[in-house]
Amino acid sequence: MGSFKNAVIYFSSPGEENTDAVLALAKRRSEELGIRDIVVASTRGVTGVKASEVFKGYNLVVVTHHTGFREPGRQELTEENRQIIEKNGGRILTGTHVFMNVERAIRSKFGTAYPAEIMAQTLRLFCEGMKVAVEIAAMAADAGLIPVDMEVISIAGTGRGADTAIVIKPANSSRIFDMVIKEVIAKPRG
Repeated sequence: MGSFKNAVIYFSSPGEENTDAVLALAKRRSEELGIRDIVVASTRGVTGVKASEVFKGYNLVVVTHHTGFREPGRQELTEENRQIIEKNGGRILTGTHVFMNVERAIRSKFGTAYPAEIMAQTLRLFCEGMKVAVEIAAMAADAGLIPVDMEVISIAGTGRGADTAIVIKPANSSRIFDMVIKEVIAKPRG
């Protein structure tokens, strides 16, 4: 029988009020496991700035919404937050979301779901942050910003802030079924 050191932390509700705790838990687990690659979702950059302070000296990849996510041609990450993240050594990834875009366009036009949308909805059964954590790990792997042969920590949330953290062996999106969620560090119950 193997040993188990890490208990999952469950937050009573999702949201940005959990951000500081999630980052601290992820940092502790990264130190325990020797993980130096961290991926974190950040829309406006507030969570990315916090992560860039907590994970200085790590390979930190901050994944933003793609440009045009909320409105055509607009990037939500503020220039001020971009500069702080980069000054702290974080790298920023803005790209097409793995579970989105073309399939959502098909759903909107024809009123039906395709496999990637079904996968996204299945991951949301755990919580919104789980879907995003898996998605940004694949995006960072596709961009070549994290290794696919080592465990990384992926941090995401529900709406704003962070409320979910996982240890994951990432994979490129073209090999998404090679991905393995090794541990759940924290997630909301609600």
